[in-house]
Amino acid sequence: MIVAATQFAPVAGDIAANVRTAASLIRAAGAGGARVVVFAELCLSGYEPTLIRDTPGLVLTEDDPRLDPVREACRAVSAAAVVNGPVRTADGRPAITSLVVGPDGGLLARYDKQHLYGIEREVFAPGTADGRFELDGVRFATATCYDNRFPGVAERAAADDCAVYLASSVLAADNDSFEKVYPARAAEFGLHVVLGNVLGPNEDGVGAGLAGAWGPDGERIADAGGTEPGFVLAEVG
Repeated sequence: MIVAATQFAPVAGDIAANVRTAASLIRAAGAGGARVVVFAELCLSGYEPTLIRDTPGLVLTEDDPRLDPVREACRAVSAAAVVNGPVRTADGRPAITSLVVGPDGGLLARYDKQHLYGIEREVFAPGTADGRFELDGVRFATATCYDNRFPGVAERAAADDCAVYLASSVLAADNDSFEKVYPARAAEFGLHVVLGNVLGPNEDGVGAGLAGAWGPDGERIADAGGTEPGFVLAEVG
């Protein structure tokens, strides 16, 4: 199976613009053979916790019509997409949520980030369950940025027969996760690890790109580089 790891610079607070970019990348990656397309943390709104806190209209719902272009793109190329944004929870607060849109445009899975970091704890509700979905007989786990600092998330994924671990993140160039976290999770638990990251300025700093994948031995197998928006393909599973 081929998975696409994406990177782009989200427009802060512009859901429509970011959805258009995501839909375009899904179509391009799907045309290149990808069955799953992975995006960065809060790609739909930009990583802007303060802006999300102060702008209720940025909070999405699972069936939000603003995501229709993503659903249409998935149907058009028969690919699933892992898109991440502020999505309302049952208690009314948003979570940092990965919505897995299936090849038919339906919702395959939802995952709410469990381990919140810094100001995220003031704005978002933490998730309480691990993220899983299956496509073409391959079992996937989902995790978001700071989650990946906790080995138990990947350990449970491997124990649950997941072959691929999808990491939606926001990382600057000086973050040691590229060398010390993602390859370690891959090698420790025999997983393919696929990273979606951001480019450009955000509330946390400046996104470094470098989206890509690591094989189960911990070696890099795909790297999108640090400057250009787009995606890179990796064979996994």
